[in-house]
Amino acid sequence: MSFLKQLRAPLLAVTLATAGLVGLAGIATLLPQAALAQEASAPAATASTDPAPAPVVPEVKKETIDNPYGLEALWSQGDFVARGTLIIMIIMSMGSWYIIFTKLFEQRKLLKSADAAGAEFWSAGSIRKGADSLEEGSAFRFMAEQGLKAAHHHEGTLVENIDLNTWIGMSVQRAVDNIASRLQDGLAFLATVGSTAPFVGLFGTVWGIYHALTAIGISGQASIDKVAGPVGEALIMTAFGLAVAVPAVMGYNWLIRRNKAVLEKVRAFSGDLHNVLLAGKK
Repeated sequence: MSFLKQLRAPLLAVTLATAGLVGLAGIATLLPQAALAQEASAPAATASTDPAPAPVVPEVKKETIDNPYGLEALWSQGDFVARGTLIIMIIMSMGSWYIIFTKLFEQRKLLKSADAAGAEFWSAGSIRKGADSLEEGSAFRFMAEQGLKAAHHHEGTLVENIDLNTWIGMSVQRAVDNIASRLQDGLAFLATVGSTAPFVGLFGTVWGIYHALTAIGISGQASIDKVAGPVGEALIMTAFGLAVAVPAVMGYNWLIRRNKAVLEKVRAFSGDLHNVLLAGKK
């Protein structure tokens, strides 16, 4: 009996130690699984709180379509009538702009000469000195030269029958008329371009539509792409004619108004010059 008691005590200790080891092993295996479960639930919780990402919209690329109908195609595919019409309108446009800028420069020069005549001519000691003080080739010096010439050359049988007042007045007025005629140079071209350029463009349009319809009739295809392209190409002529005519008309009206302002200064100077040549005072 004592031997059995002694044997039970070690067996019981071994059993308890084995049970303890098994329990510790079970706890050790459960702890990593719990940690993994917490780690897996944590991203799920954070993912549920984050806002949903915006949908990605694919970028749409714009395709460039070459226009087969245009001014280049009109020139390359047109006949000699279409090309000649385009060349005529280009010449009209270039001539109009040249005249507009040239006349503006000329009018500006005359207005400066008018200011110089008012500041220098009337402050000179004599009409001769006043005429020499003016710019060479200016309109006001031309009037002064003509007035002096008429005052100093009032002789001859035919001329003596005209009194000095009328003779000087005729000479000065003749100079004013020459200046006014010079100011009108080129304006007739602007008026012609402004009135005829739309009709020249319309002629080109009619000619282009005629050839387009003829080609459509020969081919037997009357779809919208076969009609709209050639007809729209022919309408470029009308647009070009209007683009030539509008600046010509506006430039003509503007230059006419400025010519009136310049001629007012010219006539005022001629009247004062006439009085000075007759009475010796302004």
